[in-house]
Amino acid sequence: MLKIERRVSFLLLSAALCSGGTVYAIGGAISKVDISQQQKSLKGTVRDALGPVVGASVIVKGTTNGIVTDMDGNFMLEGVKNGDIIQVSYLGYQTMEVTYTGQPSLNVLLKEDTEKLEEVVVVGYGTQKKVNMTGAVAQVSSEVLENRPVQNVSTALQGTMPGVTITSGEGRPGQDGATIRIRGVGTLNTADPYILVDGIETGTLNEVDPNDIESISVLKDAASAAIYGSKASNGVILITTKRGKTGKPRVSYSGNVGFSSPTMLVDRMGSYDYARLFNQALVESGRSAKFTDAEIQAFKDGTGTNTDWYDLGYQTGVQHTHNVNVSGGTDDVKYMGSASYLHQTGLLPNSERQQFSGRTNLDVHLSKKLTARLNLAYVKNDYSDPNSNYYSGNSDQIIRQLNRMAPWIVARYDDGTWGTIGDGSPIAWLDMDQTVDRKNQNFSGSLALDYQIIDGLKATLTGAYVNDQQHYRAFLKKFNYNANKSTETNQLNENFYGWHRATFDALLSYDKQFGEHGLKALAGWHTEKYSYRENTMERKNFPSNDLTDMNAGDASTQKNAGYTRDLAMISWFGRVNYDFAGKYLLEANIRADASSRFASDNRWGYFPSFSAAWRLTEEGFMENTKDWLNNLKIRASWGLLGNQDALSDYYPWMNTYNLDATYPLGGTLNSGYYQKAYRLSTISWEKARTWGLGFDATINNKINVTVDYYDRKTTDIIMDVSVPAEFGLDAYKDNIGSMLNRGVEVVLSYNNNWGDWRFGATANFSYNKNELLDLGGVESMPDPNNSNRYRKIGERINSYYMYQTDGLFDSDEAAKAWMDKYAGKDGYPFGTAEFKGGDVVVKDMNGDGKITADDRAFCGSIDPSWTYGLNLNAGWKGVDLSVMFTGAAGGHIFLTDDGYGYFKGDDSWPAAVWLDAWTPENKDAKMPRIAYDKTSPSLNYATDYFLQNTSYLRMKNVQFGYTFPKKWMDRLGVQNLRIYYSAENLFTIHNMLVDFDPETKVERGSNYPLSKTHSFGINLTF
Repeated sequence: MLKIERRVSFLLLSAALCSGGTVYAIGGAISKVDISQQQKSLKGTVRDALGPVVGASVIVKGTTNGIVTDMDGNFMLEGVKNGDIIQVSYLGYQTMEVTYTGQPSLNVLLKEDTEKLEEVVVVGYGTQKKVNMTGAVAQVSSEVLENRPVQNVSTALQGTMPGVTITSGEGRPGQDGATIRIRGVGTLNTADPYILVDGIETGTLNEVDPNDIESISVLKDAASAAIYGSKASNGVILITTKRGKTGKPRVSYSGNVGFSSPTMLVDRMGSYDYARLFNQALVESGRSAKFTDAEIQAFKDGTGTNTDWYDLGYQTGVQHTHNVNVSGGTDDVKYMGSASYLHQTGLLPNSERQQFSGRTNLDVHLSKKLTARLNLAYVKNDYSDPNSNYYSGNSDQIIRQLNRMAPWIVARYDDGTWGTIGDGSPIAWLDMDQTVDRKNQNFSGSLALDYQIIDGLKATLTGAYVNDQQHYRAFLKKFNYNANKSTETNQLNENFYGWHRATFDALLSYDKQFGEHGLKALAGWHTEKYSYRENTMERKNFPSNDLTDMNAGDASTQKNAGYTRDLAMISWFGRVNYDFAGKYLLEANIRADASSRFASDNRWGYFPSFSAAWRLTEEGFMENTKDWLNNLKIRASWGLLGNQDALSDYYPWMNTYNLDATYPLGGTLNSGYYQKAYRLSTISWEKARTWGLGFDATINNKINVTVDYYDRKTTDIIMDVSVPAEFGLDAYKDNIGSMLNRGVEVVLSYNNNWGDWRFGATANFSYNKNELLDLGGVESMPDPNNSNRYRKIGERINSYYMYQTDGLFDSDEAAKAWMDKYAGKDGYPFGTAEFKGGDVVVKDMNGDGKITADDRAFCGSIDPSWTYGLNLNAGWKGVDLSVMFTGAAGGHIFLTDDGYGYFKGDDSWPAAVWLDAWTPENKDAKMPRIAYDKTSPSLNYATDYFLQNTSYLRMKNVQFGYTFPKKWMDRLGVQNLRIYYSAENLFTIHNMLVDFDPETKVERGSNYPLSKTHSFGINLTF
C-alpha cells in the first residue's frame, strides 16, 4: 500500500487533532471490479466520531492523483475511474480503502487506531515503534519548530522535553551561546551531547534550517545511546530532515519578518539621583562633593546631561526568513529540495547575520532489492559583531561599557568627538563601524545503499563527508575620542579554521516476526577520520584605517601561528531486540570503540547496555481496562557509556616539547627543545554507568503520561594533576575523578477535539541533582572557572562558596560590637575595613568565635535543579492559538558590581534599586548602605547577599494563526494559505534584585541580551 505522511496545509491543525504522534493503520483492501473506465468526479466527506476530519488524504491508490479534505472535511477528487481504489488516511487513524463503482458521493468514517499505537521514533541506526521501546527517548516533530521567530534549532527546543536543559545564553546574531545539557552535567569537562543530522555528526544544532526538520529524537539513557558508545555519555540528539513523499510536486513557501528588542535591561539611575547620592557618599567618606547644588538642580530639571546609554547603544533588530521547499515523487523516485535565506540585524549597530542554506534529499529504487539515498546540504553563514578597542574580540566590552558609564557623561559632542572614561567610549566604538566578521561555510553529504538480501535481511552501506571552513577577520581602527584621549594603534587579526570528517558505515539488519515472537538484530562497523587545521596572523601600525590588507601593516609587529591535528576511530557495534506477543520486550546493545586519542594499549573501550519492558495492557488480567487504558508499560535499563571527547587535547597521552629553548654550548647560545609536559600513557575513557526505571501510559487515547527515574555515575573523569614546581612541567591528565547524577522526569499531555473545536496541553518537568564523589584523593579544590565557586566531595558541581550573611547591621553600634568580637583575630579576612550600619552581617558559620575563610559555605549552584515547560494549543476551524511557557528553579548566580552598579563616579552607573538603600530611617531596605567606591565591605567581598536565585517563568512563545478555507484557495489554485503572528520571549517573571536575565551565566551582565521578538509570517503551498 501507499503510505502517505503529507505535511499538509493544515499541519498545526493536524497536530492538535491527532492523538500524539505519527500513526499508520491499514484497513482491509477491497478487490477491484472490472467495469467502465470513464473518468468522473467524486465528492465526499471524511469524518470521525466527533466530526469532520480536516486535512485527511484522499488518493487513488497507486497513482499521484490525490487531494486533502477542507475545513469541513469535504473533498472533490477528479479523474476517478470505475474500479479505482480510493484510499483515505489520516495520522492516528486506520487507513480506509473503498472501491469506486460510480457512486456520486462517498462518506468515510475514520476509526482511531487505538490498538496498534504505531508511532515511529528515530533511534540510533534505525527506527522503532514507540510502544515497543525499552529506553528513554524523547521526540518532537516539526510542528514544534515551525513558524517560530527563532534563528536556531536549540532555542526552538527549549522547554519541549524533560531532561533536556537548554540555556539561551544571548541573542547575538550567529552566536546564540546556547548550552545543551541532557540529564544534567556528568563530567568536569566537556558535557555537550553528540549531535547527528541524518546520521552525520555536526557538533551543533544550528547548521540545519528549522523548516527542513522532520523530527528530533533525544537519546537520554544508556539503553538507547549505547549504540554510539564513546560519544554518547552526554546524550545523543538525532535530527531527521524531511524527505519526499509519493505524489504530485508540492511547492511550499514559508516566510516571516520580525522586530526584536532586549528581553530585559537593568533599570539604572538618572543623573539627578546618581549625582546627589554620589555627593552624599563622597562627603560621608571625608571627600569633597563633586557636583554643586546648581548642577544637581540642572540634572533635576532636565537641562543637565542625562545620557541614556541603553537608548543610544541598542536598536530595534529586524529579521526576515524565507524558505522554499519542493517535494514529491513516484513509487520509484522521491525527492525533496529546499533553499532558505535569513537576514538579521542585531540589537547593537553593526551586528548582523546573513545565512543561505540549501538541502536536497533523494530516494531512488534502483531495483526491487536495491535502494539509494542521497543527502546533500550546504550552509553559508556570515555574521558580524561590533568590536571594541578595549579587550577586543566581540561586543561584550561594548555592552559592559553601556552598563557602567555615568549618565552625566556626554555621549557625543557637537564637534563630533565623544565623551569617554578610561576604558573608552562604547558609542565611539559603534560609530566607527569596526566589526568582527566571521564567514563560515559548511558542506555535508552522504550516500547510502540499501540491499534487501532476503525477506527481513537488509545490508546498508553509508559514506558521509563534512567540510567546515571558517574565516575570522577583525580590524581595529585608530582614532581620537576627543582632544584628551585616543585609542592605541590600529590592528588586524585574521584567522582561518577548517575541519573535515569522513565516515563509513556498514550495517546488516534483520527484522522478522515468528508467530508471537518478534526479532530484530543489527550488526555494524564504523570508521571515521577527522582533520583540523588552524592558521592565525596579526599585524599592527597600518598607515591608514582605509588600508586593511595584511601587507599594509608593519611587518615588525607581525605574529603568526598554525597547527594541524588528526583523529581517527574504528568501531564495531550490535543490537538485538526481542518481543513476545507485544508484551515482553528485551533489548541489548554493545559497542566497541578504538580511538587514536589514547595510547595503543588503552585505545579500545567496550560499552554494553540492557533494557526490558513489560506492556501490562497486553495481559489477559488487564482485559477489563482496555476500554479506557490504551497502553501501560513499565521499563528498566542499565548501560555503560564512554566519553572520549572530554578534552580538547588530541593526544593527551603523549609527552609534549617546546622548540624555543636556547642552550649555552661552546660559548654560544644554541637553539633546542625542552619537555613541556609529562603525560600518562594509561589515560583512557571517562565512563558513565547509568540505570533507570520508567513507565508510559495512555488513557482514552487522549491522555499520555511518561515518568522516568535515572541514576548516572561517571568514573575515571579526566582531571589535571599538578607537578611539583621544581620539575618545571605543566600539569598532566589522569582518570581520577567521579560524580553522580540522579533525576526524575515527567511528561503529561492531553489532546481532544469537539466538533470544530480542539485543545491540547503538554507539561514536562525534570529534576536533577549531581554530587561530586572523588576529586583525585583531595577533599576540595577551587573551581578553575570561577574564583567564587568551589568543588568539594558531596557537593554539587558549579557551586558557589562564599561568606554567609544575616541581613544588614541596623546601627553603627551593632556593627562596632561585631567588629570588637571578630576583627583582628587570626585569619580575619576583612583587613582594616570598617563595618557600619547598613553593611552586611557576616556569620560565624562554624561557631569557633572567629570569622575566617573557614566560615565560607556552599550556597547554591549556577545550574538549576528544576526545569519545566508548558505547551497549550487550541483552535476553532481555521483559527489556531498556541502558548509556550518555560522556566527553571533552584539555580543561582552571583551579581558583581557591574550588574547593579556602585558609587564610584564616571565609570559606574548604579541601578535604580539603590534608591532603596539602607539608611537609619529605612532599615528594611533591599540594598546595603551607600558608600563611595568600594569603601563599604559589603561590596568588596563575595558574600551570599548578592547571590541571586534565578528561578523564573517565561512566556517563551505565543502564536495566533488563521488558515483560509480550502474552497476559497481552490479558486486561486492554492492548496493552503496560513497567516500568523508570533511573539518570542514576551515576558519573564523572576525575583532578582535587578532585571538581570535569569538565563544568563555572565555574572557582570556584559553578555549580549536575549531578544524579545514580534513577527508576522505566511505559509503558502501550491
